[in-house]
Amino acid sequence: MEQHRLDKLEKIKELSQQPYVNFHKVEHDIADVTNKYDEVEKDQLPERTVTFDVAGRVMAMREFGKTAFMTIKDRTGSIQLYAKKGEMSDEDHAIFKTTDVGDTIGVKGFLFKTKTGELTLCAIEYKMLTKALRDLPEKWHGLKDVETRYRQRYVDLIVNDTVKDTFRTRSNIIQQVREFFINKDFLEVETPMMHPIVGGATAKHFETHHNALDMPLFLRIAPELYLKRLVVGGFERIFEINRNFRNEGLSTRHNPEFTMIEWYKAYNDYHGLMDDIEEMVCGIATNLYGKEELTYKEKTIDLKRPWARVTMEQAIVNASDITAETLSDRELAKAAAEKIGIHVDKNWGKGKIVMELFEELVEQNLFNPTFIIDYPKEVSPLAKSKKDDPETTERFELFVGGFEMANGFNELNDPMDQKERFEKQVAAKEAGDEEASMMDSDYIRALEYGLPPTAGAGLGIDRLVMLFTDSASIRDVILFPHMRPEDVD
Repeated sequence: MEQHRLDKLEKIKELSQQPYVNFHKVEHDIADVTNKYDEVEKDQLPERTVTFDVAGRVMAMREFGKTAFMTIKDRTGSIQLYAKKGEMSDEDHAIFKTTDVGDTIGVKGFLFKTKTGELTLCAIEYKMLTKALRDLPEKWHGLKDVETRYRQRYVDLIVNDTVKDTFRTRSNIIQQVREFFINKDFLEVETPMMHPIVGGATAKHFETHHNALDMPLFLRIAPELYLKRLVVGGFERIFEINRNFRNEGLSTRHNPEFTMIEWYKAYNDYHGLMDDIEEMVCGIATNLYGKEELTYKEKTIDLKRPWARVTMEQAIVNASDITAETLSDRELAKAAAEKIGIHVDKNWGKGKIVMELFEELVEQNLFNPTFIIDYPKEVSPLAKSKKDDPETTERFELFVGGFEMANGFNELNDPMDQKERFEKQVAAKEAGDEEASMMDSDYIRALEYGLPPTAGAGLGIDRLVMLFTDSASIRDVILFPHMRPEDVD
């Protein structure tokens, strides 16, 4: 806190005024005033008797003795304010003199235009609504440090309108995603965020404890198994915009808490899911920017359909000198992986090695939207195998801008096959794989009642917003990203 602001706080109290008011009715949004009168000639403005009542944060001040020009901003825009002792009461002028940049004020006044033609509100009533006790950074100076911006997002939002625009775009995108599925007759549902069993994805979990039941609970890494229970129950088209939690490292693409859209459709397949994604993303691009392309990291991403669909093995072959024959044999695949520096665990099968080769050789180079399809069964414990190749699943992942955006597959609905795969996951966990799933006996029981042919997918909302806002880090599109603790003075 700054002493000069504390001194003004005391002055407000001495004037028998409240520096933190309980309520203030605002008659006009600033944009309502500026949009209507910005282009109006000064001699056509309303008479002085027509007043406007606005409120906002003071963003700039220029004092000239008994007068001052100020810029105030609300959620809709900003306007110049003129304060002069003779135009307001002595009591209001005394309150005005306690004002600093960053304070929130309420003003009633009439409009005029300065010699330079700027629309200005001349204050005739002036009220302090909230006295700020810390100085704002001057413009953007003093808040260049990225970590400070993320920690003090409230200041970041005050001084940087482009940050506000990013999160307005995020809200718009989520609304469009929701409307896309509702318009296709999907039902929005909510499933538990605390699970008694870890499952639904391959990832490390967070654990907590329920005192009354004296049992461990796990923050969900994915809602998948609960959503498929609902399909068993007869909700044939469902989606959930959900928060997931994964106990993993921080990076430009990872935050321990993140947002996804996950949807399931009975009597559909993974090709239909890919069609959904293409239609949805292209629709969002058109609605936001009027065209089916984006600019990301100074490169143009072409969204025109159809998007490429390439098998995982073919993608590796296309990107390297590794042959299909090498990928079909574990020992040959192992040798190829070790040759490029991949450490191969003794417990890995051929499928896991192929996945590691793909991530090392291909993933980061997939800039235009590309569906990588047909994943190894070993790394796809919930996906249905292909009829003609039981070790390969009918699964895809979408890559755009060099990173994964979505994951989907034809759902495994054979309860005996699913139980066998769970047992392999349990064995992997006992062998030290922290990301392996647990046995979920209730989910097996649900499958025994019959899951119709179903396809389901999840798409990362945060990463989607990164693309549409040309943001280099996931922290730029999450209002309060996770950070290490700090000492606050």
